[in-house]
Amino acid sequence: MANYEALKEKIFKAVEENHAEMIACSDDLADHPEVSAHEFRSSQKLVELLRGHGYEVEYPFAGLETAFKAVYGPNDHKYKVAVLAEYDALPEIGHACGHCISGSISILAGLATKDIQDELDCDVHVIGTPNEEEDGAKCTMVKQGVFKNYDMAIMVHMDDSNKPYCTLLALDSYMFNFHGKAAHGAAAPWEGINALNAAQLFVHAVDCMRQHVTPDVRMHGIYRNGGAAPNVVPDEASYELYTRSADRRYLNELNEKVKRMADGACLMTGCTWDMYPTAQSYDNLIVNDTGVAAIREVFGELGIEENADPDALFGSSDIGNVSFECPAFHPTIQIVDRGIPIHTKGFEAAVRSERGHESIALGAKLIALDIAKIFSDEDRIAQMKADFEKTNN
Repeated sequence: MANYEALKEKIFKAVEENHAEMIACSDDLADHPEVSAHEFRSSQKLVELLRGHGYEVEYPFAGLETAFKAVYGPNDHKYKVAVLAEYDALPEIGHACGHCISGSISILAGLATKDIQDELDCDVHVIGTPNEEEDGAKCTMVKQGVFKNYDMAIMVHMDDSNKPYCTLLALDSYMFNFHGKAAHGAAAPWEGINALNAAQLFVHAVDCMRQHVTPDVRMHGIYRNGGAAPNVVPDEASYELYTRSADRRYLNELNEKVKRMADGACLMTGCTWDMYPTAQSYDNLIVNDTGVAAIREVFGELGIEENADPDALFGSSDIGNVSFECPAFHPTIQIVDRGIPIHTKGFEAAVRSERGHESIALGAKLIALDIAKIFSDEDRIAQMKADFEKTNN
């Protein structure tokens, strides 16, 4: 197998040579933020950059207009790794999730590993995965079997702390619609069937259930429709609900209980109900112990201090779905002081900072060294695969 220390020297050299270009790329994405599923300029810029470095790029990819798959070389090695690049922004607050940096990190990691593929017997693909904030392009790719033939997938997310992995929650989002019968609210209210009453009873039932679920569960939502006028008995009402859990199987059971609550609300009011998903379902991230141990080793080599509990709940992301197809990793790198949360203006301002720029090189080294460490060691590869099989059965 390849010598890890020699590979490290090559990786560091490639990161240094391409760092300035990726800083400019990240800043450009930050200055031209595009929301989920509309990352036309952003994806085009990344694709052109990769093609300029000799990559063959399939774009669009997986039936998604702003997704891509970049391959360097003949693509004939024993192992395959997917480095995932995100680049969608948020409405009004731009790249407050740091995807401009995260995506640039993944591109730079690809550039840092493209010339060591022969030594690792491993093809490193850069896959552009848009729409993370809303509907999860990775979910679509999973359904198409994109990740079934990969030995590993990895990306780095930005945060207010450094963590070797994140505890990501499975997430489902549903619109519950309640149907009643309209009537004049004063002249003949007894002729009406109040859909808003059913929605209110449903929400109250969900609230009552909070003390009887595991501590990792999150249930939150908003009324989307509560009627048209105060003097008309509402014949339609809607409530959009998010349910989350650290365990996909438990979340599925929880969702069945929620549906029974909708049944009960309608039984009490005489309404009917239906529901539909408002986005694709996200799965929890399965933690691969062997892969995380390698990331922790790289943390030590790069002087990255693990300064937060990785078991603390982080939120939800579509990379969780990928972790059910192959070992998948989602470490975080700190670009702001502790206590400045993602999805805020303060976090968005940090993506153009010196600290943000330095994190592009640091994150690329983290990904590239992790790939080199794992795929230069057949025993580690086998153990990572064994961990994956154990946790997915």
